[in-house]
Amino acid sequence: MMARYTLRQLECFVAVGEHGSIAAAAAALLVSPSAVTGALNELERIFATQLTIRRKAHGVTLTPSGNYVLAQARSLLYAATDLQSLAASSGEQLLGRLVVGCYSSLAPTLLTELLAEFSARHPRVELEFHAGTQHQIHQMLLSGHLDLGIAYDLAVPAGLAKRKLADSVPTVVLPVDHELASGEHVALTDLVSEPMILLDVDPSRQNTEMMFAAAGLTPWVRFRTTDFETTRSMVARGMGYAILVQRPAGDVSYEGRPLAVRPIHPEVRHVPVSMVWPESTRLSAAAEAMLVLAEALHG
Repeated sequence: MMARYTLRQLECFVAVGEHGSIAAAAAALLVSPSAVTGALNELERIFATQLTIRRKAHGVTLTPSGNYVLAQARSLLYAATDLQSLAASSGEQLLGRLVVGCYSSLAPTLLTELLAEFSARHPRVELEFHAGTQHQIHQMLLSGHLDLGIAYDLAVPAGLAKRKLADSVPTVVLPVDHELASGEHVALTDLVSEPMILLDVDPSRQNTEMMFAAAGLTPWVRFRTTDFETTRSMVARGMGYAILVQRPAGDVSYEGRPLAVRPIHPEVRHVPVSMVWPESTRLSAAAEAMLVLAEALHG
């Protein structure tokens, strides 16, 4: 049976779902609001169900049926874009657009390498990337603003699929002249009386708190920061220690001051890093290629 809806109608519906209003969707698509309204009305007639709730001055919200159709419509539009791109290049080169997000502390070491290698292999794919907190990356994925995300495999919300790329190992970061830096490793029990500089963003805070709680310990948190490099700079100046999962290539702060990085003993649980995406959305050919590359580089 031939489908009675059009890709243009689906495109209008997806734009409304993503922008939250008919006017904003029309502006994004460069069409009139009446054209968007007409597309919505026709889709609801064809599907014989209400997809949207429209209130003046309150925008548009989707019904449960509308949310389901939104996910399927995105998949169909991805497939249509892939077909057009592959046909234009006779299937030899990937084309299209790919938007990738990454938890900010992972971006310098994981995302940049991935983007550089992907661009070299698929130069005709238009790449866009965003770095942010874990919560921001998750929400952008769920709202359809990202195709893929790289994040720690902690507190991943329902609705997101994931594939593990690597394990990260928490370490203790100390001033080089700290007495605990003279050993090969550091025990959590040796740290509870020392001032901690806590990277106070999830999932870093969550992982640190769980680590001490599992050992029946309560750390002395003297300072809280929301920036990875600020944390390292404060440690390098002797203001406390930190527990961090990511480790740059050089054990020096932004100011060029040296740092001592030691493993934790007994070893604490590793923190998986995963590629995540909306589970209800079919990955585009470009997104599939990015996932395969990420596994090859970091899996």
